[in-house]
Amino acid sequence: MASTADVVHIHYRRPPDREDLYIQPVVHRTQSCVVTFVASTRLSAPVLIDGTPILEDGAPAVWFTFRDAWHDIGRFHRADGSFTGYYANVLTPIRVLNAPAWETTDLFLDVWLAADRSTRVLDRDELDRALGEGWVSRDDAHAARREVDHLLARIRTHSWPPAIARQWTLERTCRKLGVHAGGTWQAAPG
Repeated sequence: MASTADVVHIHYRRPPDREDLYIQPVVHRTQSCVVTFVASTRLSAPVLIDGTPILEDGAPAVWFTFRDAWHDIGRFHRADGSFTGYYANVLTPIRVLNAPAWETTDLFLDVWLAADRSTRVLDRDELDRALGEGWVSRDDAHAARREVDHLLARIRTHSWPPAIARQWTLERTCRKLGVHAGGTWQAAPG
């Protein structure tokens, strides 16, 4: 597994008053992207789209965080390790507090690109409520909607997800970190 020096601490704010801390090993870094890994997602219920699970409790996810971007990308799987698609989480650009700590604020909107290339925009109602309640600014809400439009345009031209998200599969990520990724997903002990 990655050494403790190769982790990020993501302070993830969800208005109005929730903050989660995610500590994830770094798999790969470029000038513009940091690839991290969640070996076993902890969920009280599966994430469903149209009744189909796209991420389950115990499932792995590979995350791609981009410098100055208004979204990150999760490469999602089921608990058995089968790939389900790409989840773009619209958020404020990551702000580095001090290495290895980052912070960002969720802007509610998400774009789902399934393995079969079907696409859905999620949580528009949540952004509308957050704006109405004053949990997000008009500028941030506008930026979130603009980011969704940009992602949808890139999906239509087959220029999203970016190459790095297609290249860092679960299998490649696990090889790099030295963890198991067989037919039935199982995170390495410890």
